[in-house]
Amino acid sequence: MKLRFHPYTLELRHAFNIANHSRTTTPAMLVEVEHDGVIGYGEAAMPPYLGESQDTAAAFLRLVDLNRFADPFRLEEILPAIDALAPGNTAAKAAVDIALHDWIGKKLGAPWHRIWGLDPAKAPVTSFTIGLDTAEVVRAKTREAAPYKIIKVKLGRDTDHMMIESIRSVTNTPITVDANQGWTDRSEALKKIEWLATQGVVFIEQPMPKEQRDDTAWLRERSPLPLIADESVQRLADVRKAHGVFDGVNLKLMKCTGLREAHQMITLARALDLKVMLGCMTETSCAISAAAQLSPLVDWADLDGALLIKNDPFDGATLVDGKVTLSDRPGIGVVKRP
Repeated sequence: MKLRFHPYTLELRHAFNIANHSRTTTPAMLVEVEHDGVIGYGEAAMPPYLGESQDTAAAFLRLVDLNRFADPFRLEEILPAIDALAPGNTAAKAAVDIALHDWIGKKLGAPWHRIWGLDPAKAPVTSFTIGLDTAEVVRAKTREAAPYKIIKVKLGRDTDHMMIESIRSVTNTPITVDANQGWTDRSEALKKIEWLATQGVVFIEQPMPKEQRDDTAWLRERSPLPLIADESVQRLADVRKAHGVFDGVNLKLMKCTGLREAHQMITLARALDLKVMLGCMTETSCAISAAAQLSPLVDWADLDGALLIKNDPFDGATLVDGKVTLSDRPGIGVVKRP
């Protein structure tokens, strides 16, 4: 097996603002695995606040020797061995995981949702994300999101009321809220959630810092809306820890090392009676289409990452009337644009 990789910078359509960060680009690493004349594509998308970069991804990927493995189909042998090469580097690991899944699907001539036995008609609608901004820009972005059945809004600063009121001045579309750990006082957080419950909000994602586990559990007992873990749940071991603290979990391929572990996390979450959301970073259609293969298994999807960039090198999973729509293309369902 040949492993190739090269850096790529995603250019965002709008500045992306969350509670503690703002950016106009996202560094990425595009990966290819080639064997028997078939090429599988993968991607590592690395927003700087997560601690990975093109340099760290390249350094990790140089450690990966796929020629150690006799059979590319043996994911249960290959991927744990790659994971053990070094701690962290979850996005770089996800890139290899995605490329291997793509290769296997292409070799079998089937998309992964079919290999897993999933019904593509059960894929949920996806939300469209609106970052922190001025009232005027928020209203403009809300109008841009008109085709989508649900809007995800970033909160966590002192502009929370303005953000919601600006959206509500334009549309009655249901809203999901991501506070990105921005609320630190549990009593104040409860007051915000009680108000948000009157504004057509469906759930609250990561209301408090992940270190404030007891405060979050206190908040969940009193919250009129479900609480969904994001930063608190990175990998498989974190899912069990979320039980009793959150009502659901948000899974992202870049945080959990890819499709293999994401599938395991969904299985465990369901066993613990947790709701499941499938999220993303700003990513190309490569990683988005990979995640979309899992979408028939989840309650909610936030897979708009490729819509937020203007230089997508892949054509993949599409959105029809805001719904994740899977194709019959083999593997993860992408083709590289010329």
